[in-house]
Amino acid sequence: MAKSSPYITVNGMSVLSEELEQLWIKRRHVVQALSAAAAEGDRSENAEYIYRKKELRGLDRRIRYLQKRMPDLHVVSNVPDNEDKIYFAAWVTLETEQGDEVEYRIVGPDEIDHQKGNISVDSPMARGLLAKQTDDEIKITVQGESKTFFVVAIRYQ
Repeated sequence: MAKSSPYITVNGMSVLSEELEQLWIKRRHVVQALSAAAAEGDRSENAEYIYRKKELRGLDRRIRYLQKRMPDLHVVSNVPDNEDKIYFAAWVTLETEQGDEVEYRIVGPDEIDHQKGNISVDSPMARGLLAKQTDDEIKITVQGESKTFFVVAIRYQ
């Protein structure tokens, strides 16, 4: 699997930092609950103890990932000189062949949220959009299916 891009928006980095902080707080509570469960005696049949150990492993795994990933990320905070072209962190409004409009924001792989329209800069859609301008036509092929889009608007926040 190809390594994901090391780019992230300012907001994305603050979300990851907040998540890491909350994970450490949650971890303290889980460790306390684990200690209490361990004090109850026989651990092999103690469902609370087994559950808390599993929960602690999951928290530690995510904390380790964030601690390793965050220092490698490059925060992109500036708006490009040419705002008429699509670059990282752009909000792009597209028109489908059927005339429907969809909006995507090109973000780092750590910020993907399809509900908000955030797509990874590594995705086929984003790669097809990069460096395009308003009124450009884009053909994207994913899993053998080709779709055509027209760039309606580009904006940066």
